Amino acid sequence: MTTMITPPLVLAPQQRAPRPAPVLTLVPDLTPASLPPVSVFMAVRDEAGELVASVSRILAQDYPGEVQVVVAVAPSRDDTWRVATALAEREPRVKVVSNPAGTTPHGLNAALAAARHDYLVRVDGHAFLPADYLRDVVTLLERTEAANVGGRMLPEGDGPVSRAIALTMSSRIGIGGGAFHVGGAAGPQPTVYLGAFRRDAVTAVGGYDEYFLRAQDWELNHRLRLAGHTVWFDPSLGVAYRPRARWRDFARQQFRTGGWRRRVIERHQDTASVRYLAPPVAVLAVVLGLLAGLHAPLLGDWLVLGLLAPAGYLAGVLGFGLAEARRLPWRVRWRVPIALALMHLSWGTGFLLRSR
Repeated sequence: MTTMITPPLVLAPQQRAPRPAPVLTLVPDLTPASLPPVSVFMAVRDEAGELVASVSRILAQDYPGEVQVVVAVAPSRDDTWRVATALAEREPRVKVVSNPAGTTPHGLNAALAAARHDYLVRVDGHAFLPADYLRDVVTLLERTEAANVGGRMLPEGDGPVSRAIALTMSSRIGIGGGAFHVGGAAGPQPTVYLGAFRRDAVTAVGGYDEYFLRAQDWELNHRLRLAGHTVWFDPSLGVAYRPRARWRDFARQQFRTGGWRRRVIERHQDTASVRYLAPPVAVLAVVLGLLAGLHAPLLGDWLVLGLLAPAGYLAGVLGFGLAEARRLPWRVRWRVPIALALMHLSWGTGFLLRSR
């Protein structure tokens, strides 16, 4: 039976008492002999093609302490379960647990429940750790005394479409201004990519909220900060990520992400910002502008001015996209405006429709 961590009630924004900013105390660096054991946890589904490479990167870490890998496997359309159990049979450091609910937060909580150690490092089935990642995050956890530390997502495409999507996912005019996407100074941030956690802090706030099928990492970090903990970002920490390689898959991913971001804002109303509201506003402007222009012959020629909105958006996406990709080969460069438009409009439409 899968063990789940039940999240606590979250107070409405107006009920939250103000909390003082956390004070960090830096302690001396750890020596290799003192590095504590670590449990790496992951929730996977349909990852048969990447799982061996991802787990191999974890097991090959330059880390002198004990490492456990817990893989929670959801019902999949491919051979993910067989691949995962074969890994566990060959490697005693790997433990496989079932995630019958099939969702990411259920899987993450199931993996956390099976993890033995107090330092918990999250990895995705399509993320690939650099050789010294575990050493760096554990040392940073100790030095900062933060509840969670992490760095940047580094999208790496291997074809024209995926390379264009990768650029969009690390661009301020694409994904926005989040430090874990575009970089920034080391220090406290709202969230980080993946993350390395202290078990006591994660347990105290109830683990991953299983309501949030997406954005559950951001939401967990938000509750950690509300509880007075620090989420520490270090731009020198980067983990390679394989983005979607087909337009349809990318559009579907962004559509669902936009819908779940709206649910996060509904639950935590104080987190609404221009960054999250810009895509749905762009969608409304484009749609209403097109409708106005098309109805101009019937309702008044002045409505043709509405076409300025979609035309202006198209010009902006083309101009900024081609400029952003100026150092890339042309076969990738011309696809970047498409990736930008798909991200903005799919995400914004999902937000407006509250997609699941």
